[in-house]
Amino acid sequence: MTPDQNDLWFLPLGGTGEIGMNLNLYGHDGQWLMVDCGVTFPRPGRVIADGSVHRAGEPPVQMADPAFIADRREQLAGLVITHAHEDHIGAVPYLWPLLQCPVYAGRFTAEILRRKLAEFDLLHRVPIIEVAMGERRRIGPFEVEWLALTHSIPDPSALMIRCPAGNIFHSGDWKLDDDPVVGHGYSPKTFQALAEEGVDAMVCDSTNATVSGHSTSERALQEGLQAAVAEAEGRVVVTCFGSNIARLHTLAGVARQTGRYMGLLGRSLINMSGAARATGVWADGDRLINSAHLGYLPRHEVLAVATGSQAEPRTALTRLAAGNHPDLELEAGDRVIFSARAIPGNEEAIAALIAKLAGQGVSVVTAEAANLPIHASGHPASEELEAMYRWVRPTLAIPVHGEAEHLAAHARLARDTGIAKSLIGRNGDLFMVRPVPGIRRQLVATGRLGFQRGELVRVV
Repeated sequence: MTPDQNDLWFLPLGGTGEIGMNLNLYGHDGQWLMVDCGVTFPRPGRVIADGSVHRAGEPPVQMADPAFIADRREQLAGLVITHAHEDHIGAVPYLWPLLQCPVYAGRFTAEILRRKLAEFDLLHRVPIIEVAMGERRRIGPFEVEWLALTHSIPDPSALMIRCPAGNIFHSGDWKLDDDPVVGHGYSPKTFQALAEEGVDAMVCDSTNATVSGHSTSERALQEGLQAAVAEAEGRVVVTCFGSNIARLHTLAGVARQTGRYMGLLGRSLINMSGAARATGVWADGDRLINSAHLGYLPRHEVLAVATGSQAEPRTALTRLAAGNHPDLELEAGDRVIFSARAIPGNEEAIAALIAKLAGQGVSVVTAEAANLPIHASGHPASEELEAMYRWVRPTLAIPVHGEAEHLAAHARLARDTGIAKSLIGRNGDLFMVRPVPGIRRQLVATGRLGFQRGELVRVV
């Protein structure tokens, strides 16, 4: 199956009909462009895109099976990574030996990728090309332009993918934050200009398509987080997603205002903050103290930021709740703040973790119960999606990055915003954008690979 010079195809192998494990292909004139290459973390009992169910005992790290494109790797012109979240970048070290193509990424994203590749002894084998916002690159038959948007991690980018057959706008993960704490902002004029040029299809994030209104700005969290910390008499541990450098910025300010010392607990937090300092994203990184010193400070001077907001095994917060973290021990009267919301499927595990902390006399503040906002989503709610459709005005809407209900809600929203046609599908469907829009269902076999005992295994 090879596209000819008149074809412009979109083929998702992961991330459509599900949230996570993103792996997308665009085809034209005999070649393919890959966008993102991410992992997922199985949640037993959770139904996934192909109708199967995650089961206990599966490999802890899973990714889309790239067999279709690995069998055609001579046709793969390159891989573009839109940002450094695990569900977009995490599979590169595992799958690149099967692909062996150049990888394009922004500065912060490239720094995170280099750190991952070094762990697999691939750093000097993988050609990484750093790109800047607004830059255009010729990759095979495609011209790719990187466009600035905002998200919950530094250096996110949308893509305008051009070729002689047509143009596709690929949103990546995004939100419209008019006052981001870190990183570049965005300009509506950028996307309005795309409409003037003409966009055949908009392939767009659906995560919060079911959420009304507008997402909260990261900067709006300062007041709520400061109040939650200031009220605490003992130690404070804040748990959040490790990639959210803006949240770390905000918490560093809260630490200064409340007279506490801030330290990081968890490998991913430490790695992300190191990458942020190395790329100039986080100027306040030198205000951190060594996590080994936290246990020696008076309780009212401690503000620790910990991994484990989703109650993942072996993360810092899970170890704190179990009383076996090497750097810090919680006591009755301490406080844990969840500056994150549950990813669907993790609710039971998080509830059990909260119950364990509460049983030890630790007070727990969740984003749902807080009086003021202490967490902000990185994805667009309905008003933001509507604004983007009004700006870009694509001929065709292709909702991705969501489960069935999110994709359906996204398509309805696109229709109500004046987009005449939407294509809703899932992994393995071939979306034909040009010459005639349509879908060929389940044309390509898809599946999942897991990494277990040092090798890739098929997850049935």
